[in-house]
Amino acid sequence: MFGGSGMDSGPRSVIVVGAGIVGLSTAWFLQERGVEVTVIDRGGVAAGASWGNAGWVSPALTAPLNSPYVLREGLHAMADPAAPLHIPLRADLTLARFLLRFAAHSRPSAWRHAVAANAALNAEAIETFDVLVANGVEAPVTDTALAVAFRDVRRADDFLRELDAMDGPVVSEVLTGAALHDRVPLASEQVAAVVNVADQRFVDPGRFTHALGDAVLARGAALHADEVCGVSGTTNGARVMLRGGRSLRADAVVLATGAWLPALTGRRVRVGLQAGRGYSFTVPVDRALPGPIYLPEARVACTPYRDGLRVAGTMEFRRPSEPLMPRRIDAIIASATPLLDGVRWDERTDLWVGPRPVTDDGKPLIGQLGAAVFVAGGHGMWGLAHGPASGRLLAEHVVTGKQPEIARPFDPLRGRRGARPGDTLTLPL
Repeated sequence: MFGGSGMDSGPRSVIVVGAGIVGLSTAWFLQERGVEVTVIDRGGVAAGASWGNAGWVSPALTAPLNSPYVLREGLHAMADPAAPLHIPLRADLTLARFLLRFAAHSRPSAWRHAVAANAALNAEAIETFDVLVANGVEAPVTDTALAVAFRDVRRADDFLRELDAMDGPVVSEVLTGAALHDRVPLASEQVAAVVNVADQRFVDPGRFTHALGDAVLARGAALHADEVCGVSGTTNGARVMLRGGRSLRADAVVLATGAWLPALTGRRVRVGLQAGRGYSFTVPVDRALPGPIYLPEARVACTPYRDGLRVAGTMEFRRPSEPLMPRRIDAIIASATPLLDGVRWDERTDLWVGPRPVTDDGKPLIGQLGAAVFVAGGHGMWGLAHGPASGRLLAEHVVTGKQPEIARPFDPLRGRRGARPGDTLTLPL
């Protein structure tokens, strides 16, 4: 059954709103099940957070953001505009409500619950990338170990205990001295230890997402560059309203618009979602890196990228469409410079800011909102790593009408009493 509609064979046509990694992955796996797909995005493929992120497919490091440590860091950030986590001091009731709920979900027990839920996506992360590449997505996925660099060996030991708290086996070792510098040729003398985390991967995120978009189009999907202003769903199907008065119809619709999800879902979703904006840029380096580096004290991620280094960092709670703030780039450079040698910071290019959709409880939104209307988003910093696995889970739900058991913690109606997935609904115009 599909959404209680009586369509025993499932939907034959689905509109996917959003052409980032999550939306396109959902589209691809829907096509695997024989569904005709239309994709709509006002900016085209990879126009949001899917282009400029660090490109890590790193299940070992996908810790939910709602930890007590991040909460303490956030309180400190209120007084420090250069802190890795930046919360602007201004009147914003929506942000204030989100932060209060985020603080309530930052208890150790709530964090562990989010870790356990997200373990289902971690378990499928690498395998779903393999499925995509083996079936026509023409972009490289590089096997790697990920190096996590620390000034203090004791912090490395603390990090190993954090890895143990994540569900699933993790192969890691602590490197010091010559072994450290062999592994991370750019490490400065201030780096005392590196935790080498094996069996991870990375991609060029823009290249991979565009290749995924090409594969979806080659399979017969239509792509519209347009702005969606409203959605309605009934037992007879879904209608998507476009700016200018036009509309499109299909058997179902999937909303995968990242940090812009609240503009379409309105009050239907009670889980708070805010844009946690991340910044990145590209720099040339004097010595090539064999794989990515993470600087947890600076919250900066560095990835080999087109003969240089993509440097990504910061978590900035601002509206998704606000312009790039140059001082956030300066803050990333100031925090990373003492730990890295041989990086030509003054020659940086490709300055970018993108809004990552952060939920207040550390779990994404994957599931049904109402009759013929589904949602996928809210992955925070891990949209790239978890996007294909989320797309496969949601495609199964859309086609079969049954929520996969491992997706229950991601129900977008969690916390909303009386709401039923099969309800007729109209979302904001």
